[in-house]
Amino acid sequence: MNQILFSLDLIGTFVFAISGVISASKNKLDLFGALFLGFITAVGGGTVRDLLLGVAPVSWVRDTYYLFIIILAVAVTYLFKRHVLKLRKTLFFFDTVGIGVFTILGLQKALILDVSPIVAVIMGTFSAVLGGVIRDILVNDIPLIFRNEIYATACIIGASVFLLLERFNVSFEVNVVTTIMIIITIRLISVKYKIGLPKIE
Repeated sequence: MNQILFSLDLIGTFVFAISGVISASKNKLDLFGALFLGFITAVGGGTVRDLLLGVAPVSWVRDTYYLFIIILAVAVTYLFKRHVLKLRKTLFFFDTVGIGVFTILGLQKALILDVSPIVAVIMGTFSAVLGGVIRDILVNDIPLIFRNEIYATACIIGASVFLLLERFNVSFEVNVVTTIMIIITIRLISVKYKIGLPKIE
């Protein structure tokens, strides 16, 4: 299961980096800007999480796999931009899988450090969404989590379910798969049927 999570983590990093490069392209940034935005999108959330938890060095400093994956994502998007843009639905699905995986990875990391369950849920959510928030702020967009769309809420619900199932001694493997599927399902249904949280007007 750890190997599966690691593989999904790398896939999520790859897709998040691509989303950063696409954002850079929309805003007509140069290649360095695209690399920087892809990097921030992919590892920004995990970096903030590690800093808040006092983990040093942060994950991408300890494991250079993440840097290679990000560079590969930038290269693929730069060279095959037209083809990548045609795969928007596929990328959206992997992005959704990515937030599910990153939520659980962040939650688990926090729990190992013996923080409170509420803080662990927050850390899991940070892992999943903060990279995108930083990306959007840098290009002067309204971050996705502040729009009328279920995004961070799906992560919070999924992380909470994980803690609940853990209380009932559900095996770690089953818990991980169940929780990730819940996050994916909530996200997909909310987008398909345009379900969002109430607006403050």
